[in-house]
Amino acid sequence: MTDVKDAAILDNRTAISKLDPNGALASAESLADQINQVWQERQQIKFAENEIKSIANIVVAGMGGSALGADVVWHLFKDQLTVPMYINRDYQLPNFVDHNTLVILSSYSGDTEEILSCAKLAEEKKAKIAVISSGGKLADIAKNNNYPSFFINAKHNPSQQPRMAIGYSILAFICVLSAANLLDFQEKQLLEIIDVVNQVTDKVKIEIDQANNQAKLLAYLSLERRPILVGAEFLEGALHTACNQFNENAKIYADYKIIPEINHHLLEGLNFPKSNSLNHFFIFFQSQLYHPRNQKRIELTQKLLEKKDIDSIMVNLESDNKITQVFELITLTTFANLYLAFLEKINPCPIPSVDWFKEQLKK
Repeated sequence: MTDVKDAAILDNRTAISKLDPNGALASAESLADQINQVWQERQQIKFAENEIKSIANIVVAGMGGSALGADVVWHLFKDQLTVPMYINRDYQLPNFVDHNTLVILSSYSGDTEEILSCAKLAEEKKAKIAVISSGGKLADIAKNNNYPSFFINAKHNPSQQPRMAIGYSILAFICVLSAANLLDFQEKQLLEIIDVVNQVTDKVKIEIDQANNQAKLLAYLSLERRPILVGAEFLEGALHTACNQFNENAKIYADYKIIPEINHHLLEGLNFPKSNSLNHFFIFFQSQLYHPRNQKRIELTQKLLEKKDIDSIMVNLESDNKITQVFELITLTTFANLYLAFLEKINPCPIPSVDWFKEQLKK
């Protein structure tokens, strides 16, 4: 475990820069710029009027960080979308995909093999196709076929890691759905998001001391333990995003759980192994925008953990609406998982295990 004397690294930009030569922290600090850039460039997405009218369902093909934006958007706007939406993380597309399906192909690199497979299948099924990518083979396919597309010019993601392009990903999905008349998103909402992201960033940046910095606190509490992120409803996609970043940035086994589902089984699964009290650390995200019963469930679940001597912390989200709370959570946890990487003295950007796996697949 990191020695307490080493904790001062989180107050030292110079020391962090040596651990972070690829700029993961700079990407985190640029989240608001990513969001604003997509909004300013949204006009590049163009659908034909006849295509829009006949959309009966949406299938998003994406993997890893390239699917996170869709996951956030689905859970955030599922009470507004008038057609079903399915996130497909595989080589195959669902059988129901047809000429009335909007298939959104998402790959940050543009070369993700599962998504290229789905692109071919979507064409065979004569689906309506849209693309979100920064380049690669997928961008070539989109340009050659004149598909409605958002091409990411990731000038505010110096790390060039898909998981750190979450601002691009979320807003690109919102803008694609808006361009297809499937979602109503206004500039007022954009400005609210940017304001909250900037506020949270100011509260958790390096210059804020450890005693007053919630992201640094979460990093310390997650050291040498398995963080379990718990929330509900519209925050599910944001929790998934946070968990992925903990996995890839901090190289830690993290997981997320959803209320009320876990109250029906996981509570009994906390008894064994006996090491649970040493190895697990639960982070609850409470929101006054949850259903009242889910708010009570969050509180009772934390009380049960106390009875089982399992450590936890409650994070109360403070912004005014669902979409700003999503970005409040993402901003806070992004800094937390990067700080955890720095406490462990590791560069958060390289993903050698994933890279090794991809290389083995090519053989």
